[in-house]
Amino acid sequence: MFYREAGQFKTSYKSDQALMPILQDRMGLAAILMIAFVLIPAFANDFFLTSIMIPFLVFSLAAIGLNVLTGYCGQLSLGTGAFMGVGAYAAYKLTTIFPDANVILMVLVSGVFSAAIGAVFGLPSLRIKGLYLAVTTLAAQFFLEWCFIRIPWLYNYNASGAIEIPRREVFGVIVTGAEATPIARYFVVLGITVLIAFLMANVLRGRIGRSWMMIRDMDIAAELMGIRPLQTKLLAFAVSSFICGVAGAMMVFFWLNAAEPSSYSIRLSFQILFMVILGGLGSLSGAFMGAAFIWILPVILKFVPGILGFDIAAETVEHATFMIIGALIIFFLIVEPHGFARLWQIAKQKLRVWPFPY
Repeated sequence: MFYREAGQFKTSYKSDQALMPILQDRMGLAAILMIAFVLIPAFANDFFLTSIMIPFLVFSLAAIGLNVLTGYCGQLSLGTGAFMGVGAYAAYKLTTIFPDANVILMVLVSGVFSAAIGAVFGLPSLRIKGLYLAVTTLAAQFFLEWCFIRIPWLYNYNASGAIEIPRREVFGVIVTGAEATPIARYFVVLGITVLIAFLMANVLRGRIGRSWMMIRDMDIAAELMGIRPLQTKLLAFAVSSFICGVAGAMMVFFWLNAAEPSSYSIRLSFQILFMVILGGLGSLSGAFMGAAFIWILPVILKFVPGILGFDIAAETVEHATFMIIGALIIFFLIVEPHGFARLWQIAKQKLRVWPFPY
């Protein structure tokens, strides 16, 4: 009754193959975009934008990048944090070399350098897979972290060893630096995230996305059908690293304002991996769900008890967050490996036949 495509007739092949052929899906997406672009900027305060929405969008984009590689192509990676760091340091150097260039363009171009590094470390994927490939990407994580610390040229020989973001304007609006307003940063991060998510939704429905899923399901059969494993896997590593690099650049340029090598440590890699596992492997919407849960849960545990009159220490909140996330990861791996995205699909399917039995 509420979610049923009865009466929605398709008169062409193009309309039948649309990204969202069901009217209710298009209405839901329009409502989400309306909330993101209109209601949140109109009513949210600076704390909500800076501490919740901007990091949520950054981590959602990083989760999309890892999901392309792990969820759609089946290549396990533990180097997401390092690839995000490559994007951050590349964007920092680009803005130093080209001080008058558009900073948003530099953030996007930084993903190209991260894609190149990701493709290099993706070369072993032709011969190894599974946990052995995870160890290879873990080695990339440690090696790139070492580069961030030991190569002073990357952070312009700053005495602190950190990268500090300068003030930059786009069309007369300050978007980076201490003087940038949270609303300006939010719109930039939101625009980039929506753009890349829309592009990836279309790529994954096409020939490239199908070849990735064929490699994931059975690489030998895919090769027999004409799919080239090396090119397909390297493309997945490059696209995934590009998205993660852009997310890492946005993380430091539009959220933190400064970053040390520890900002892109192995802990960040595992955090993004947990977002993908909880949200759902092989689902773009699951990347947003997982990022929302893992990032917003500690905020809820910290501030809601205070509103109700209870005071909880920060370390207690952190421990409770780890316990809840760990328990949920075990639960989803056993009961529903496809995470929140699968639960949402089941709910939509039940709505299609409600009030009749499923």
